[in-house]
Amino acid sequence: MSSRIARLTESYQSHIELPWQTGLAGVQKVIFIVYDKTDELRIRYQVEEFEIATRGAGHKWKLVDITDDFPRWMAGQEYHDGYFEYPEDLQDILGEFTASVVTHLEQELEQADQETVVALQGVAGLYGFSHVSEVVAKVANQIKGRLVVFFPGEYESNNYRLLDARPGWNYQAVPITAGNAL
Repeated sequence: MSSRIARLTESYQSHIELPWQTGLAGVQKVIFIVYDKTDELRIRYQVEEFEIATRGAGHKWKLVDITDDFPRWMAGQEYHDGYFEYPEDLQDILGEFTASVVTHLEQELEQADQETVVALQGVAGLYGFSHVSEVVAKVANQIKGRLVVFFPGEYESNNYRLLDARPGWNYQAVPITAGNAL
């Protein structure tokens, strides 16, 4: 296992083993696992290590991968061929895409209980079409256990930047990085 991924897994394990507080607001139940975008494939390959850490802490695990949500949604659009000819027209309906991702995640969260970590993978697939911050904000109140977001990007002073590209946003999730000293 890559040393960065090993440190990230250890930081996550240290956090997830702590007793879970009850009565938290939804936004306080969100955990961002922040890693360099070049580690995306390694994280995917080793995501089982996070599941092992979660189960070892006595919690349940549910992985939700939204990587293919945009292509599936686009394939269902009546005028999808036209959007490839005139991509600027897509801007008018991207709110529908965000709503479909939110619905997908809400369905998964509904099946989880207070002891379940719902792990969200594939958020890079939102880039250019939606915003992680918007999706997380819209589902926050449905989180019963914890929502873990695998986040390829940067974190600094409560500021998150997906893929190091778009301007960051301030969010009060718990950040887990390879450098965490919990």
